[in-house]
Amino acid sequence: ILKAIGISNFYADRMVEFASFNRIKPMVNQVECHPLNQQIEAKKWNDKYGIQLEAWAPFGEGRGGLFENPVLKEIAAAHGKTTAQVMLRWHLQRGIVVIPKSTHKERMAENLDVFDFTLTAEEMAKITALDTATSSFFSHQDPAMVEWFVKMVEERKKQQDSSKEKKAW
Repeated sequence: ILKAIGISNFYADRMVEFASFNRIKPMVNQVECHPLNQQIEAKKWNDKYGIQLEAWAPFGEGRGGLFENPVLKEIAAAHGKTTAQVMLRWHLQRGIVVIPKSTHKERMAENLDVFDFTLTAEEMAKITALDTATSSFFSHQDPAMVEWFVKMVEERKKQQDSSKEKKAW
């Protein structure tokens, strides 16, 4: 029995439709979300339907110079933090689930060290002003781009098919 589901890259119109016409409403909607693409409208709609927004690429993978952004650097300096920590704190204060990916122990520790400071309303507003409402990667609303992405994922699956690997045990 299915008890909980999550969705990914559902824009507000598709999310509302999905939540409205399925017996089990999604618990989570994972979308690209970072200071340059803040998903402000999506957040409002997800909140209205009780669906938790989760940030995919919470740092925008550094695109658009996010780690060197003057606004984020200024805020980070004021709190004795890094720009990455400011971005994580910003997500948390907005009520967005954020699971930053790292394989470096130092960065993992840094990512957890975001609960000893709070961004002011003015700092939050400065970050809000950075929003371009544009993907740093590609539009999930462009069917041709989605087809390209699907093909890329399928190719990667074929290249990494572990069932074809010889087992050592």
